[in-house]
Amino acid sequence: MKIINLINRAGVFTLILLFVFQSCSSNNDSTEDPVVVAPDKISLQVDVVGKTAEMPNGDGSGKISLKIEAANAKSYKIVVNNETKEITANTFAYEFTEPGTKSYTIDVTAFNGIKYTHTTATVNIFVARKLIWSDEFNTDGAPDSSKWGYDLGTGNGFGNNELQYYTNRTENVRIDNGTLKITAIREDYQGSKYTSTRMLTKGKFSFKYGRAEVRAKLPVGGGTWPAFWLLGDNIDTVPWPACGEIDILESVGNNPDVIHSSLHSPGRSGNTPDTKTIKIANTATEFHIYAAEWSAESIKFYVDDTLFYTFKNSSSTPFNEKFFVILNFAMGGNFGGAVDPNFKSATYEVDYVRVYN
Repeated sequence: MKIINLINRAGVFTLILLFVFQSCSSNNDSTEDPVVVAPDKISLQVDVVGKTAEMPNGDGSGKISLKIEAANAKSYKIVVNNETKEITANTFAYEFTEPGTKSYTIDVTAFNGIKYTHTTATVNIFVARKLIWSDEFNTDGAPDSSKWGYDLGTGNGFGNNELQYYTNRTENVRIDNGTLKITAIREDYQGSKYTSTRMLTKGKFSFKYGRAEVRAKLPVGGGTWPAFWLLGDNIDTVPWPACGEIDILESVGNNPDVIHSSLHSPGRSGNTPDTKTIKIANTATEFHIYAAEWSAESIKFYVDDTLFYTFKNSSSTPFNEKFFVILNFAMGGNFGGAVDPNFKSATYEVDYVRVYN
């Protein structure tokens, strides 16, 4: 009996061990990591908004929509136009803003955990220019105070030993019969021998990249110095020339009909080497359009759509931040030169200022 009991007890013990072993084995199987597979057969569909047979690069809005197909994908990374977007949906919309017709590469990576796969597509997009700010000067009286402010006084010659005192008086600046008129006058005023106006959009409007243009008729007389230019919006914290300056139009009465376009930056200010000129006829008797087209790659200067100077822009220049607009009419100074002793007054006449994206 004792031998039988021992055998029975041994059998029971063996059964218990087998049960525990099977239970442990079953638990280990249940905690094993699931197999993670890379997304497969990724495809990218790019739809250009407004694309037709007549407009194969879109309707000018610059808008596209993407549809991504990739089995097992849980998230996506999209790189387009040097921007990176991370999404979980398989659809995505994007809007290009740089004007013109350009080719862009779209890179899409699909993820399933740490596993991934990717594809690329190339798309041609047309972006029409859009007017983002303007003043047409169609309302007689003072310039629109919501658009323009003023630099007042002499400002110690504003760094150029200029001779004028800037005011916002009606005698120096007014809108009349559809044009802005900035008039420089020979008169004794606040210790200066001349008065004029310098108006600017600082604190009211600034922009980064695009096209800025003025349609203007230039003043006559030795010592006159009208200008249309852009200045870095960060000038209060990044002093000139580190803030950058883009001179779209400068002309001096001592050398009429010669248009100067220049850029000022650290080490290339004052008598900057980044400058070119073009000579055109009748600048004082006819309106001409003076413009700059500005991008991360270049700044191009035009008169009446004639390109005469291209500056190669890069990440090392200050010309990749916001700038505001300035219109002014200086007298004399380092650039304006000697004033004609018979000078009485002259007017810088502006039909409009326009800024496009």
